[in-house]
Amino acid sequence: MTAYASRLERFAAWCERTGTDARVADVRTVRSYLAELSRGQVAPRTLSAHLSAIRSLYRWMTAEGIVEGDAVSAIASPKLPRDLPGVLTTQQVEALLKTPDTSTPAGLRDAAMLELLYASGARISELAALNVESIAWSERVVRLWGKGSKERIVPLYRRALEAARCYVEQGRPELLAQAKRRDAAAGLHPLFISARGNRMSAAMLRRRFHMLVTLAGIPADIAPHAMRHTFATDLLEGGADLRSVQELLGHASLSTTQIYTHLTPDRLKRAVAQAHPRGE
Repeated sequence: MTAYASRLERFAAWCERTGTDARVADVRTVRSYLAELSRGQVAPRTLSAHLSAIRSLYRWMTAEGIVEGDAVSAIASPKLPRDLPGVLTTQQVEALLKTPDTSTPAGLRDAAMLELLYASGARISELAALNVESIAWSERVVRLWGKGSKERIVPLYRRALEAARCYVEQGRPELLAQAKRRDAAAGLHPLFISARGNRMSAAMLRRRFHMLVTLAGIPADIAPHAMRHTFATDLLEGGADLRSVQELLGHASLSTTQIYTHLTPDRLKRAVAQAHPRGE
């Protein structure tokens, strides 16, 4: 509320300084105010917050009969820059994948979790929903269920399959020993289980991921989603086409996938050099 009041006070001060009657302010008036803020190096997100406060003020004044009509609501918000996703370096990925202690059942599970994250570009929630049956070992693919219950099938590289198989055959049975599974009645075989034999939630997997990140000496603000971003970026760097990456990530729109092209300028330069008639 303090920030809201501060923005309106700043607008009122501008109106007084410029001799503007706020009761008859129109689209041009408010745009002039926003333009002045922009010239003062106010960031787009802050401009959007100022406009939001002014819109709220004029909605209230319209409802109270102080002004006739709310022309301000027609002003479009400034375009906000899209934040580029965090991506791990090759060295960080290697360090993270080597972190789990695979001499323990939990370590085998953690190793499988990390390898599958990097191999499939899965969201952590998608990983939590996996069952043992979700992996087709002979076809070397994993079946994922994304947003809107959309199914997609993603190929897995050999190391990820080996890590998953080692966990399923050696680590998972030990974790299940003397444990009662809540999923047993439904005939399900959750892939990632806790020491109590229950399916691990996305929150539990996320906590394990953060623990492993810390052990690997990687910045603590790295989230599991960074593995998804790294998966996409590495594919594009390796020459994969954008449509294929879109399908692998389960993006409904290609525009969502295109953000990764900002992270791969070298790949784009190579594409131009190789494909353009005068690219040399």
